[in-house]
Amino acid sequence: MKTRKEKDSLGTINVPEGAYFGASTQRAVENFPISGLTFSPPFIYSLALIKKCAAMVNNELGLLDEKISGAIVASAQEVMDGKFDDQFVVDIFQTGSGTSTNMNMNEVIASRANEIITGTKGGKSPVHPNDHVNLGQSSNDVIPSTIHLAAVTSIRDGLIPSLVTLQESLSNKAWEFKDIKKIGRTHLQDAVPIFLGQEFGAYARQVALGIKKMEAAEYGLAELALGGTAVGSGLNTHPEFAERVIALISKHSKFVFKEAENHFQAQGAPDAAVETSGALKTMAVSLVKICNDIRWLASGPRCGLGEISIPSLQPGSSIMPGKINPVIPEAVIQVAAQVMGNDITIMMGGQSGNLELNVMLPVMAYNLLQSIDLLASGANLLAEKCIAGITANRQKCMENIDKSLAMATYLVPHVGYDKAASIAGKADETGKSIREVVLEEKILTENELAKILFSENIRVKDGKDKIKS
Repeated sequence: MKTRKEKDSLGTINVPEGAYFGASTQRAVENFPISGLTFSPPFIYSLALIKKCAAMVNNELGLLDEKISGAIVASAQEVMDGKFDDQFVVDIFQTGSGTSTNMNMNEVIASRANEIITGTKGGKSPVHPNDHVNLGQSSNDVIPSTIHLAAVTSIRDGLIPSLVTLQESLSNKAWEFKDIKKIGRTHLQDAVPIFLGQEFGAYARQVALGIKKMEAAEYGLAELALGGTAVGSGLNTHPEFAERVIALISKHSKFVFKEAENHFQAQGAPDAAVETSGALKTMAVSLVKICNDIRWLASGPRCGLGEISIPSLQPGSSIMPGKINPVIPEAVIQVAAQVMGNDITIMMGGQSGNLELNVMLPVMAYNLLQSIDLLASGANLLAEKCIAGITANRQKCMENIDKSLAMATYLVPHVGYDKAASIAGKADETGKSIREVVLEEKILTENELAKILFSENIRVKDGKDKIKS
């Protein structure tokens, strides 16, 4: 492989001839050959946006001339457009501040800016990666800001729309199944009847509450650490730099970001990322509950509960012909498990704020953005390939109600708890229904029993809009 020589403060190093990155990035590539995992496009995009806005503001402040600023802005925009995705090569498991990735970005932008001005990529003139692209910044304030910006963008543009789709799909089923009475279950044992629509309404509400948690997390991420530079004191940055850059970022992203109220906190304690991960974990737990319920309700099709049917998407067994499995709920449960595991990593990362800097930022960023992306994809998949195609097995639902011993509960106000328990015990022993035992023993007349067992005494929300709330 052909190489070219690049210099940094440690000396000269060979860099691939076609690479836009420089010496600092190459050293990181050689120092951290760990996982092959690199930052996702939303992170790279957000970091490039910060560099673009910084160059524009530094020009306005008279700190960069028009030629250099313009080349940096153009180069950063190309990075945002995905033109140089293959140039961001530093492993996630690197220096804990993310300095290597910040320098990777600085070098790529400077290299391309030099190419724009001189026709030759690389080097540090006329555009220098530190003096110009990184002007007014430090990895220690840029990387935390990038995490917040990328997370907000991914939540707003990806996750929340997906959760809304899922919530609406579940609400539609709640309305569709509103009049289908079925047996309720507690402890996986028969309980008193409910409506199938009520179960799906509960799932819709879980997702709706998850959306609210994600919206709250967005505002927790709104503070950006920009302006704190190395330790939070703002050394070597213009006093107006942060406010102006953040205003530009807000304008571009259409989300109101603001400068951190306390830069020392913002750089030493990434609590907003931990809080956001907690909300993601909660949503993951909700999805597991929903998916497991769907698997139970659809179990069978002949020897399980079988109260609903889910879409048949693919053969379920390499040995058993005709077997169909709940593959989408199973996939989403695995997504949720990954998100929960990511939360542990993020929690441990949040604890690693040592004095004025957290030193697990790259792995926190990777896991946080992965969790957001996985939940967005999982929610869409569940809505479109599973929930939308669910049908109710009305006959099975009614049969289960008739067979259930829990129907004895309806008798308690009329014959007392002990007598009702005795009736349930006899029904269990004989394999008969509660109704059959009551009529055979002439405890109640058929008309009396019909009024008790089949009268409408389950509270139901009276409109689709209310079920969806």
